[in-house]
Amino acid sequence: MRALLTGGGTAGHINPALAIAAKIKQENPHAEILFVGAKGRMETRLVPEAGYPLETVNVQGFQRKLSIKNIGRNFAAAYHAVTAGSDCAQILRRFAPDVAIGTGGYVSGPILRKAAKMGIPVLVHESNAFPGVTVRVLAKYADAVLISEKEARKYLPADAKVIVTGNPLRREFQNYDRETARKELGLDDRPMVLSFGGSLGAGRINSAMTEVLIRSAKTGQLQHIHATGRAGYIDMIGKLRENGLSEENRSIRVLDYINDMARCMASADLVISRCGAMTLSELPASGRPSILIPSPNVAENHQYHNAMALVNKGAAVCIEEKNLTADSLWREIMRITSAPELMRKMGENARRSAILDADDRIYAVIEQTLRNRESKSK
Repeated sequence: MRALLTGGGTAGHINPALAIAAKIKQENPHAEILFVGAKGRMETRLVPEAGYPLETVNVQGFQRKLSIKNIGRNFAAAYHAVTAGSDCAQILRRFAPDVAIGTGGYVSGPILRKAAKMGIPVLVHESNAFPGVTVRVLAKYADAVLISEKEARKYLPADAKVIVTGNPLRREFQNYDRETARKELGLDDRPMVLSFGGSLGAGRINSAMTEVLIRSAKTGQLQHIHATGRAGYIDMIGKLRENGLSEENRSIRVLDYINDMARCMASADLVISRCGAMTLSELPASGRPSILIPSPNVAENHQYHNAMALVNKGAAVCIEEKNLTADSLWREIMRITSAPELMRKMGENARRSAILDADDRIYAVIEQTLRNRESKSK
Protein backbone atom coordinates (compact mmCIF):
# COMPACT_ATOMS: atom_id res chain seq x y z
CA MET A 1 0.00 0.00 0.00
CA ARG A 2 1.16 3.50 -0.82
CA ALA A 3 -0.62 6.07 1.37
CA LEU A 4 -0.36 9.84 1.18
CA LEU A 5 -1.39 11.69 4.34
CA THR A 6 -1.95 15.40 4.66
CA GLY A 7 -3.08 17.70 7.44
CA GLY A 8 -1.43 20.38 9.45
CA GLY A 9 -1.19 23.75 11.09
CA THR A 10 -2.14 22.46 14.55
CA ALA A 11 -1.52 19.32 16.58
CA GLY A 12 -5.26 18.59 16.33
CA HIS A 13 -4.77 17.97 12.60
CA ILE A 14 -1.28 16.45 12.71
CA ASN A 15 -1.63 13.91 15.54
CA PRO A 16 -4.60 12.05 13.98
CA ALA A 17 -2.64 11.82 10.72
CA LEU A 18 0.37 10.40 12.57
CA ALA A 19 -1.87 7.91 14.38
CA ILE A 20 -3.40 6.78 11.08
CA ALA A 21 0.07 6.37 9.59
CA ALA A 22 1.16 4.29 12.60
CA LYS A 23 -1.90 2.04 12.22
CA ILE A 24 -1.19 1.53 8.51
CA LYS A 25 2.41 0.52 9.30
CA GLN A 26 1.23 -1.77 12.09
CA GLU A 27 -1.15 -3.62 9.78
CA ASN A 28 1.05 -3.40 6.69
CA PRO A 29 4.75 -3.08 7.63
CA HIS A 30 5.78 -2.77 3.98
CA ALA A 31 3.42 0.15 3.32
CA GLU A 32 5.03 3.31 1.93
CA ILE A 33 3.84 6.55 3.48
CA LEU A 34 4.36 10.15 2.43
CA PHE A 35 3.14 13.23 4.28
CA VAL A 36 2.34 16.52 2.56
CA GLY A 37 2.32 19.65 4.71
CA ALA A 38 2.54 23.43 4.49
CA LYS A 39 5.90 25.18 4.50
CA GLY A 40 6.86 26.61 7.85
CA ARG A 41 4.06 24.99 9.87
CA MET A 42 4.13 22.64 12.84
CA GLU A 43 4.05 19.51 10.67
CA THR A 44 7.53 20.28 9.33
CA ARG A 45 8.84 19.42 12.80
CA LEU A 46 6.42 16.79 14.09
CA VAL A 47 6.27 14.56 11.01
CA PRO A 48 10.05 14.06 10.55
CA GLU A 49 10.36 13.52 14.32
CA ALA A 50 7.88 10.64 13.93
CA GLY A 51 10.07 9.15 11.20
CA TYR A 52 7.99 9.83 8.08
CA PRO A 53 9.08 11.58 4.87
CA LEU A 54 7.47 14.96 4.27
CA GLU A 55 7.03 17.15 1.21
CA THR A 56 5.74 20.69 1.54
CA VAL A 57 3.68 23.06 -0.59
CA ASN A 58 3.40 26.81 -0.23
CA VAL A 59 -0.20 27.46 0.90
CA GLN A 60 -1.86 29.67 3.47
CA GLY A 61 -5.35 30.08 4.84
CA PHE A 62 -7.87 32.75 3.92
CA GLN A 63 -8.66 35.39 6.57
CA ARG A 64 -12.36 35.76 7.38
CA LYS A 65 -12.16 39.16 9.09
CA LEU A 66 -11.98 42.01 6.62
CA SER A 67 -9.14 44.49 7.07
CA ILE A 68 -6.56 46.13 4.81
CA LYS A 69 -3.91 43.69 6.05
CA ASN A 70 -6.17 40.66 5.60
CA ILE A 71 -7.15 41.71 2.06
CA GLY A 72 -3.46 41.55 1.18
CA ARG A 73 -3.13 38.18 2.90
CA ASN A 74 -6.11 36.84 0.97
CA PHE A 75 -4.60 37.91 -2.34
CA ALA A 76 -1.46 35.98 -1.36
CA ALA A 77 -3.58 32.99 -0.28
CA ALA A 78 -5.40 33.00 -3.63
CA TYR A 79 -2.08 33.14 -5.52
CA HIS A 80 -0.66 30.22 -3.52
CA ALA A 81 -3.89 28.24 -3.98
CA VAL A 82 -3.40 28.45 -7.76
CA THR A 83 0.32 27.66 -7.77
CA ALA A 84 -0.07 24.85 -5.20
CA GLY A 85 -2.16 22.87 -7.68
CA SER A 86 0.86 22.35 -9.94
CA ASP A 87 3.10 21.36 -7.01
CA CYS A 88 0.48 18.93 -5.72
CA ALA A 89 0.11 17.30 -9.13
CA GLN A 90 3.87 16.73 -9.31
CA ILE A 91 3.93 15.17 -5.84
CA LEU A 92 1.03 12.87 -6.69
CA ARG A 93 2.58 11.75 -9.97
CA ARG A 94 5.94 11.05 -8.30
CA PHE A 95 4.54 9.14 -5.33
CA ALA A 96 1.53 7.55 -7.08
CA PRO A 97 -0.45 6.78 -3.90
CA ASP A 98 -3.12 4.11 -3.68
CA VAL A 99 -5.07 6.35 -1.30
CA ALA A 100 -4.87 9.97 -0.11
CA ILE A 101 -6.02 10.74 3.44
CA GLY A 102 -6.53 14.22 4.90
CA THR A 103 -7.09 15.26 8.50
CA GLY A 104 -7.94 18.94 8.03
CA GLY A 105 -6.08 22.20 7.86
CA TYR A 106 -5.91 24.27 4.70
CA VAL A 107 -2.95 22.28 3.31
CA SER A 108 -5.34 19.34 2.83
CA GLY A 109 -7.42 21.24 0.29
CA PRO A 110 -5.26 21.47 -2.84
CA ILE A 111 -3.60 18.07 -2.53
CA LEU A 112 -6.85 16.15 -1.97
CA ARG A 113 -8.78 18.01 -4.66
CA LYS A 114 -6.00 17.23 -7.12
CA ALA A 115 -5.90 13.59 -5.97
CA ALA A 116 -9.65 13.23 -6.56
CA LYS A 117 -9.35 14.73 -10.05
CA MET A 118 -6.56 12.25 -10.83
CA GLY A 119 -8.80 9.33 -9.80
CA ILE A 120 -7.00 8.55 -6.53
CA PRO A 121 -9.29 7.41 -3.67
CA VAL A 122 -9.69 10.20 -1.10
CA LEU A 123 -10.63 9.92 2.58
CA VAL A 124 -11.09 12.86 4.95
CA HIS A 125 -11.01 12.65 8.75
CA GLU A 126 -12.56 15.36 10.96
CA SER A 127 -11.45 15.33 14.60
CA ASN A 128 -13.78 18.10 15.86
CA ALA A 129 -17.52 18.03 16.52
CA PHE A 130 -17.89 20.95 14.10
CA PRO A 131 -16.18 20.27 10.75
CA GLY A 132 -13.80 22.91 9.49
CA VAL A 133 -14.22 24.71 6.16
CA THR A 134 -11.59 22.56 4.45
CA VAL A 135 -13.33 19.32 5.43
CA ARG A 136 -16.76 20.62 4.43
CA VAL A 137 -15.44 21.60 0.99
CA LEU A 138 -13.56 18.33 0.53
CA ALA A 139 -16.60 16.23 1.47
CA LYS A 140 -17.90 16.39 -2.11
CA TYR A 141 -14.62 15.02 -3.47
CA ALA A 142 -14.10 12.29 -0.86
CA ASP A 143 -14.92 8.61 -1.09
CA ALA A 144 -15.82 8.93 2.62
CA VAL A 145 -15.70 11.47 5.44
CA LEU A 146 -14.68 9.99 8.79
CA ILE A 147 -15.97 11.90 11.81
CA SER A 148 -15.14 11.75 15.50
CA GLU A 149 -18.63 12.63 16.76
CA LYS A 150 -22.00 11.84 15.23
CA GLU A 151 -23.00 15.47 15.92
CA ALA A 152 -20.68 16.50 13.08
CA ARG A 153 -22.89 14.76 10.48
CA LYS A 154 -25.48 17.55 10.32
CA TYR A 155 -22.86 20.07 9.19
CA LEU A 156 -21.75 18.02 6.17
CA PRO A 157 -23.39 17.76 2.72
CA ALA A 158 -26.40 15.44 2.69
CA ASP A 159 -24.96 13.35 -0.15
CA ALA A 160 -21.56 12.82 1.49
CA LYS A 161 -20.69 9.30 2.64
CA VAL A 162 -20.07 9.83 6.36
CA ILE A 163 -18.77 7.21 8.81
CA VAL A 164 -18.36 7.69 12.57
CA THR A 165 -14.90 6.42 13.53
CA GLY A 166 -13.83 8.55 16.48
CA ASN A 167 -10.33 9.97 16.92
CA PRO A 168 -7.35 7.61 17.09
CA LEU A 169 -5.76 7.80 20.55
CA ARG A 170 -2.65 6.56 22.30
CA ARG A 171 -3.48 3.28 24.06
CA GLU A 172 -2.44 4.52 27.51
CA PHE A 173 -5.53 6.75 27.71
CA GLN A 174 -7.62 3.58 27.71
CA ASN A 175 -5.44 1.33 29.83
CA TYR A 176 -3.97 3.39 32.68
CA ASP A 177 -5.25 2.12 36.04
CA ARG A 178 -6.55 4.89 38.33
CA GLU A 179 -5.14 3.48 41.56
CA THR A 180 -1.73 2.83 39.99
CA ALA A 181 -1.66 6.35 38.56
CA ARG A 182 -2.54 7.94 41.91
CA LYS A 183 0.07 5.87 43.73
CA GLU A 184 2.77 6.80 41.22
CA LEU A 185 1.88 10.49 41.59
CA GLY A 186 1.84 10.30 45.40
CA LEU A 187 -1.80 11.35 45.74
CA ASP A 188 -3.98 10.67 48.78
CA ASP A 189 -7.74 9.99 48.95
CA ARG A 190 -8.92 13.59 48.51
CA PRO A 191 -10.43 14.55 45.13
CA MET A 192 -7.77 15.56 42.61
CA VAL A 193 -8.46 18.33 40.08
CA LEU A 194 -6.38 18.35 36.91
CA SER A 195 -6.35 21.63 34.99
CA PHE A 196 -4.57 22.89 31.88
CA GLY A 197 -5.07 25.18 28.91
CA GLY A 198 -3.27 23.33 26.14
CA SER A 199 0.43 23.04 25.33
CA LEU A 200 0.86 26.82 25.10
CA GLY A 201 -1.33 27.50 28.12
CA ALA A 202 -4.25 29.92 28.42
CA GLY A 203 -3.90 33.21 30.26
CA ARG A 204 -7.53 33.43 31.38
CA ILE A 205 -7.48 29.89 32.77
CA ASN A 206 -4.18 30.52 34.57
CA SER A 207 -5.57 33.71 36.09
CA ALA A 208 -8.74 32.03 37.37
CA MET A 209 -6.85 28.95 38.57
CA THR A 210 -4.37 31.09 40.53
CA GLU A 211 -7.23 32.34 42.71
CA VAL A 212 -8.75 28.85 42.86
CA LEU A 213 -5.47 27.35 44.12
CA ILE A 214 -5.13 30.04 46.78
CA ARG A 215 -8.66 29.30 48.03
CA SER A 216 -8.14 25.56 47.82
CA ALA A 217 -4.96 25.73 49.89
CA LYS A 218 -6.93 27.36 52.70
CA THR A 219 -9.62 24.66 52.75
CA GLY A 220 -7.34 21.65 52.21
CA GLN A 221 -10.21 19.71 50.66
CA LEU A 222 -8.65 19.10 47.25
CA GLN A 223 -5.44 18.17 45.47
CA HIS A 224 -4.40 19.89 42.24
CA ILE A 225 -2.15 19.41 39.27
CA HIS A 226 -2.16 22.48 37.03
CA ALA A 227 -0.20 23.08 33.82
CA THR A 228 0.37 26.74 32.97
CA GLY A 229 1.92 26.38 29.52
CA ARG A 230 5.51 27.49 29.17
CA ALA A 231 4.70 31.19 28.83
CA GLY A 232 2.67 31.45 32.04
CA TYR A 233 4.71 29.41 34.52
CA ILE A 234 6.97 32.06 36.06
CA ASP A 235 4.15 34.57 36.49
CA MET A 236 1.81 32.07 38.16
CA ILE A 237 4.48 30.69 40.48
CA GLY A 238 5.32 34.24 41.54
CA LYS A 239 1.71 35.06 42.39
CA LEU A 240 1.30 31.84 44.38
CA ARG A 241 4.47 32.57 46.36
CA GLU A 242 3.18 36.06 47.15
CA ASN A 243 0.18 34.35 48.74
CA GLY A 244 2.24 31.94 50.82
CA LEU A 245 2.13 28.88 48.54
CA SER A 246 5.47 27.23 47.86
CA GLU A 247 6.60 24.38 45.61
CA GLU A 248 6.85 22.17 48.70
CA ASN A 249 3.04 22.12 48.98
CA ARG A 250 2.38 18.59 47.68
CA SER A 251 -1.37 19.22 47.45
CA ILE A 252 -0.84 21.84 44.74
CA ARG A 253 1.55 21.07 41.91
CA VAL A 254 2.09 23.66 39.21
CA LEU A 255 3.94 22.56 36.07
CA ASP A 256 4.76 24.35 32.85
CA TYR A 257 3.86 21.29 30.78
CA ILE A 258 2.42 17.84 31.45
CA ASN A 259 4.50 15.12 29.80
CA ASP A 260 2.43 12.23 31.19
CA MET A 261 -1.13 13.38 30.42
CA ALA A 262 -2.57 9.85 30.33
CA ARG A 263 -1.37 9.13 33.88
CA CYS A 264 -2.50 12.52 35.21
CA MET A 265 -5.92 12.19 33.59
CA ALA A 266 -6.34 8.64 34.93
CA SER A 267 -5.62 9.89 38.46
CA ALA A 268 -8.00 12.87 38.27
CA ASP A 269 -11.50 13.12 39.71
CA LEU A 270 -12.27 16.27 37.70
CA VAL A 271 -10.57 17.81 34.66
CA ILE A 272 -10.62 21.52 33.76
CA SER A 273 -9.42 22.31 30.26
CA ARG A 274 -9.86 23.78 26.83
CA CYS A 275 -11.67 21.44 24.47
CA GLY A 276 -9.61 20.85 21.38
CA ALA A 277 -10.22 17.80 19.27
CA MET A 278 -7.96 15.39 21.12
CA THR A 279 -9.21 16.43 24.57
CA LEU A 280 -12.71 15.70 23.23
CA SER A 281 -11.59 12.07 22.82
CA GLU A 282 -9.17 11.74 25.74
CA LEU A 283 -11.79 12.66 28.36
CA PRO A 284 -14.27 9.95 27.29
CA ALA A 285 -11.50 7.36 26.89
CA SER A 286 -10.39 8.14 30.45
CA GLY A 287 -13.97 8.33 31.73
CA ARG A 288 -13.45 11.68 33.45
CA PRO A 289 -15.98 14.44 34.28
CA SER A 290 -14.88 17.87 33.15
CA ILE A 291 -15.34 21.62 33.25
CA LEU A 292 -14.66 22.83 29.72
CA ILE A 293 -13.62 26.38 28.86
CA PRO A 294 -13.64 26.72 25.05
CA SER A 295 -11.09 28.98 23.45
CA PRO A 296 -12.89 31.84 21.66
CA ASN A 297 -9.86 32.35 19.42
CA VAL A 298 -10.32 29.38 17.10
CA ALA A 299 -11.87 28.97 13.68
CA GLU A 300 -15.67 28.97 13.69
CA ASN A 301 -15.77 28.61 17.49
CA HIS A 302 -15.29 24.87 17.05
CA GLN A 303 -14.14 24.34 20.65
CA TYR A 304 -17.57 25.43 21.86
CA HIS A 305 -19.15 22.76 19.65
CA ASN A 306 -16.69 20.21 21.03
CA ALA A 307 -17.62 21.17 24.58
CA MET A 308 -21.35 20.95 23.92
CA ALA A 309 -20.95 17.45 22.48
CA LEU A 310 -19.91 16.34 25.99
CA VAL A 311 -22.25 18.69 27.87
CA ASN A 312 -25.24 17.28 25.98
CA LYS A 313 -24.22 13.78 27.09
CA GLY A 314 -24.15 14.82 30.75
CA ALA A 315 -20.37 14.34 30.89
CA ALA A 316 -19.25 17.96 31.30
CA VAL A 317 -20.20 21.52 32.12
CA CYS A 318 -19.15 24.45 29.96
CA ILE A 319 -18.04 27.89 31.11
CA GLU A 320 -17.50 30.22 28.18
CA GLU A 321 -14.43 32.40 28.57
CA LYS A 322 -16.56 35.58 28.64
CA ASN A 323 -18.20 34.20 31.79
CA LEU A 324 -15.03 32.79 33.38
CA THR A 325 -14.07 34.20 36.77
CA ALA A 326 -12.36 32.67 39.77
CA ASP A 327 -15.75 32.72 41.56
CA SER A 328 -17.64 30.94 38.77
CA LEU A 329 -14.92 28.31 38.42
CA TRP A 330 -14.61 27.74 42.16
CA ARG A 331 -18.38 27.28 42.50
CA GLU A 332 -18.43 24.60 39.79
CA ILE A 333 -15.39 22.82 41.22
CA MET A 334 -16.93 22.65 44.69
CA ARG A 335 -20.38 21.69 43.37
CA ILE A 336 -18.98 18.73 41.46
CA THR A 337 -16.21 17.50 43.79
CA SER A 338 -18.50 17.63 46.85
CA ALA A 339 -20.97 15.28 45.13
CA PRO A 340 -19.33 11.86 44.57
CA GLU A 341 -22.44 10.46 42.88
CA LEU A 342 -22.48 13.35 40.40
CA MET A 343 -18.79 12.83 39.60
CA ARG A 344 -19.38 9.11 39.11
CA LYS A 345 -22.37 9.72 36.82
CA MET A 346 -20.55 12.33 34.72
CA GLY A 347 -17.58 9.98 34.38
CA GLU A 348 -19.86 7.14 33.28
CA ASN A 349 -21.53 9.39 30.72
CA ALA A 350 -18.12 10.37 29.38
CA ARG A 351 -16.97 6.75 29.15
CA ARG A 352 -20.21 5.74 27.43
CA SER A 353 -19.47 8.13 24.58
CA ALA A 354 -15.90 6.92 24.07
CA ILE A 355 -14.87 5.26 20.82
CA LEU A 356 -11.91 3.09 21.78
CA ASP A 357 -11.27 1.35 18.47
CA ALA A 358 -11.01 4.39 16.20
CA ASP A 359 -7.77 3.28 14.56
CA ASP A 360 -9.30 -0.12 13.71
CA ARG A 361 -12.40 1.56 12.25
CA ILE A 362 -10.32 3.96 10.17
CA TYR A 363 -8.09 1.20 8.80
CA ALA A 364 -11.16 -0.87 7.92
CA VAL A 365 -12.51 2.07 5.87
CA ILE A 366 -9.15 2.42 4.08
CA GLU A 367 -9.17 -1.26 3.13
CA GLN A 368 -12.81 -1.20 2.02
CA THR A 369 -12.23 1.93 -0.07
CA LEU A 370 -9.32 0.25 -1.87
CA ARG A 371 -11.39 -2.89 -2.45
CA ASN A 372 -14.27 -0.84 -3.85
CA ARG A 373 -11.96 1.00 -6.25
CA GLU A 374 -10.31 -2.24 -7.30
CA SER A 375 -13.64 -3.92 -8.05
CA LYS A 376 -14.80 -0.90 -10.11
CA SER A 377 -11.66 -1.02 -12.23
CA LYS A 378 -12.18 -4.65 -13.22
